[in-house]
Amino acid sequence: MKLGDWIAHNAGLTPDKAAIRFPGRDVSYAQLGALVDRIAAALAASGIKHGSCVAYLGFNSPEMLALLFACARLDALFMPLNWRLAAPEHKQMLDDCPPSLLFVEPPFVAQTDAFRGALGAATLVSFGDAGAGWLSWAEFCSRAKGPIPPDPRAGADTPLLICYTSGSTGKPKGVVLTQRALECNADNSVDMHDLTADDVILTTLPLFHVGGLNNQTTPALRAGCTVVLHPKFDADTTFDAIEQDGITLTVLVPAQLDMMMAQRRWAGADFSSLRMITTGSTIVPLHVIHSVHAKGVPLVQVYGSTETCPIAVYLKVGDAMRKVGSTGKAAIHTQLRIVDSRGGDVARGVTGELLVKGDNVMSGYWQAPQATAAVLVDGWFHTGDMGHQDEEGYLYVDGRSKEMIISGGENIYPAEIENLLIESPDIAEASVIGRPDARWGEIVVAVVVPRTDSKLTVEQVLKLLDGRIARFKHPKEVVIVEALPKTALGKIRKEDVRKMVAHADLPN
Repeated sequence: MKLGDWIAHNAGLTPDKAAIRFPGRDVSYAQLGALVDRIAAALAASGIKHGSCVAYLGFNSPEMLALLFACARLDALFMPLNWRLAAPEHKQMLDDCPPSLLFVEPPFVAQTDAFRGALGAATLVSFGDAGAGWLSWAEFCSRAKGPIPPDPRAGADTPLLICYTSGSTGKPKGVVLTQRALECNADNSVDMHDLTADDVILTTLPLFHVGGLNNQTTPALRAGCTVVLHPKFDADTTFDAIEQDGITLTVLVPAQLDMMMAQRRWAGADFSSLRMITTGSTIVPLHVIHSVHAKGVPLVQVYGSTETCPIAVYLKVGDAMRKVGSTGKAAIHTQLRIVDSRGGDVARGVTGELLVKGDNVMSGYWQAPQATAAVLVDGWFHTGDMGHQDEEGYLYVDGRSKEMIISGGENIYPAEIENLLIESPDIAEASVIGRPDARWGEIVVAVVVPRTDSKLTVEQVLKLLDGRIARFKHPKEVVIVEALPKTALGKIRKEDVRKMVAHADLPN
């Protein structure tokens, strides 16, 4: 079954079942199918065809998901934009992959107007009131002249989704994912979560990121589940949904879980409907894992990236309690290798670079053949992440290869130190980086954020590591700050941390 037919298939099976529960309205599978039909027809009437690009700037919504499926029907490319970015950053992405249509929610109309002159012939569609030069959503939909057949060229190898990387290590790159990649990823998700049509999925992560879009949301819509969709994350509404909507599965990254755990509601919250919580995207602190497990809910980790759609490695629910800290084993349709600097497979327990291969892997970076060739070799995606397997073959991620610190000839992985630091009840966040040093090559620098009301000192931070790791891994410097720079999914931006540390006036 082609991806563009998923919604129509479920509309035929369970037309009245809620496909999406959204604040203020429920959308049945029949209604969602009709919406996809109407949008596809309106897109076609607007000139969208094989190879065209359709962009979306706004919060999570049923219309955003319907646009994705409509693009699949037309063999077009869908580009969701990160609404947390500034106008110049949006302009950079739209310059890189110019859309024929750009759909914008009301909060982002003004900033889009600021660079609309650079959008060329793109048609601008607003979901609310907008000025001259904009089509309203109703006007756009009125272009539909009836159902249209799927483009006969649409197939599994058709590029469908372009998601831009965060740019934390340089200029953002457009990751191109085919329909086959999303289909394969959905299979991986079904196996990971034992997903069935009876599940009720809560989506609070932004759909502009593959973590929010593809970890559970698109697989759930293929399986015929109900997706409870929030425009954006809010801790209180997340508690409400879990307690009142019969949620069985959700994805919550560590930053979200931390915000929820900081609220009084956490201790008494009723999570009895949940079969598991999925997490990932960054280091998962042990205290987060133990806090979720204490509520009787298994916390399962998933490993992947934008380039892997994202599901590449995952922990199954049966292993959650006995393999705390592991990200599990390779997905059913994905291969995993761990290699040394020469490309040879390493032994169990030895750290090396993670390589991933499978139909879920990107076809490449948009109009960047050199960047693509640098990471895709013989079908293997070189992730740049470092990790090792235990004696049973379970993966543990040690950090990024570019983040590895070489001090006095010794390899030091920041994640190992960060994990120890964030176990402290006095430390909210920690980032470990290397700073160039004439004697050692690099020295270890720990940048930490104390918890509210903590009187954390440099000496206390250093004492946390005594006797727990080798002395050569201990930070030579500790910087205490109020906050760390992050991406949209709560990942710490290491490049920005290095810039912070480079400033001489930081407290030390």
